[in-house]
Amino acid sequence: MIWIFGCKKKNLVSSKKCITFALAFEKNMTTNIQQLWAQCQTILADNLTTSAYRTWFAPIVPLQFAEGVLVLQVNSQFVAEYIEENYIPLLSSAILRVFGQGTRLEYRVLIDSTSGAGTMLPSAGSANAQTVRPIVQPVATETELPPLNDSYTFDSFVAGEPNKLARTAGLAIAKQPGYTAFNPLFIYGGSGVGKTHLACAIGNQVRALDPQARVLYVSANTFKLQYQDARKENRIPDFLNFYQSIDVLIVDDIQYFAGLKGTQDTFFHIFNYLQQSRKQLILTSDRPPIDLKDIEERLLTRFKWGLAAEIARPDYQLRRNILLSKMRRDGIVLSDEVVDFIAKNVRDSVRDLEGILASLLAHSTLTDKEIDVQLAEQVVSHIVAIQPHHTTIDDVLGVVAQHYNIPERALVAQNRSKEISQARHIAAYLSKQLTDSSLSEIGFRLGRRTHATVLHSIAHVREQMEFDPVLRQHLAQLQSALHH
Repeated sequence: MIWIFGCKKKNLVSSKKCITFALAFEKNMTTNIQQLWAQCQTILADNLTTSAYRTWFAPIVPLQFAEGVLVLQVNSQFVAEYIEENYIPLLSSAILRVFGQGTRLEYRVLIDSTSGAGTMLPSAGSANAQTVRPIVQPVATETELPPLNDSYTFDSFVAGEPNKLARTAGLAIAKQPGYTAFNPLFIYGGSGVGKTHLACAIGNQVRALDPQARVLYVSANTFKLQYQDARKENRIPDFLNFYQSIDVLIVDDIQYFAGLKGTQDTFFHIFNYLQQSRKQLILTSDRPPIDLKDIEERLLTRFKWGLAAEIARPDYQLRRNILLSKMRRDGIVLSDEVVDFIAKNVRDSVRDLEGILASLLAHSTLTDKEIDVQLAEQVVSHIVAIQPHHTTIDDVLGVVAQHYNIPERALVAQNRSKEISQARHIAAYLSKQLTDSSLSEIGFRLGRRTHATVLHSIAHVREQMEFDPVLRQHLAQLQSALHH
């Protein structure tokens, strides 16, 4: 309904003008809500995996924004409930930033696409202020700090060889922040490998052990914006005073300080104060300190004072364990065949693994199809390019470790137990049979062993195969798993 003020019935021309104005106003409002929602979608897309964004947010249609209420149309109640359970803090923050403080969210669940019939469903998350808190403005030491993401804990951080060093250091820091050799802790690695998760897990653990500890997570971009605002408003002393009051400072994506001289100078002073005061600094980056560009040398030197720990891309075993962990958390049941297919084909990002699980669940629920390998292949192919798979030594190690229910790291350690040695012999044999790797490469991946040791392992397995039918059966199962 659009109210037309100032139109007189006796003046037909005026009435026509008012009606024309009203229609133009309605069109403009429609255009505005589309543009505003497009800004929200940009924020969501920047913070989610491609699959998660496409599955949950791309299909949403903005219907109305009036009297502080934003109405979004979704395709089913399941979609609304899933967003509420998993993404409402991010969605609420985006809505707050674009539509303004106090905006309430309602969903219109589409019941009949032909008639357009639907039902309204209010958002539980955005009806109150705590889920849409603005960025803290550093003005005084007593300023309340924003909460950390409470889903980022050590319990939900799946451990594996690619993150072992960083996780171990993080656990030590959480017990004694500022009093270990790991200050600063500089965590680096590609996008989606778990850097932010681990950094916040440390912060959450510190707060759990000491509720009075002042722990702050801030992105490099947010730090930059806060510094710029403080400089414009002549509040640099307050800005420094605030940051120097922090006990554990976590700065995410430090590479975005590149080229920002004023921001770097200010952070340099904050860094020095906190480090000298035995306060803990945790920094994350997409590259190691030596590869950072346009960062002052004095800062780079300090980044190297503590521990630079890489979180590498998840290997097969870690990818599989992450999938199993998230399945348990969300109550999802998938066959081993589907889990193996996803773990073998989604190699780069933990976020992609999460997004694909969400997409599989959505496709299965909305189309009433069972989640099988065919559906998994359909979903995965929209996220990553499925290439013909060439077996690698890492593949062999992962499958052998899983088959014999032993840690993958044990295969490359100096453990000489009969069980581990036998599994290592089999891994060496299969690596030679199924990969193009040389004996030296196989030996190196098996814990820096010599090519002579690899030859011995291969000969050992061949000799056993002649009289051990159980071993032959195990080898057939392993080869089948690796060729699948």
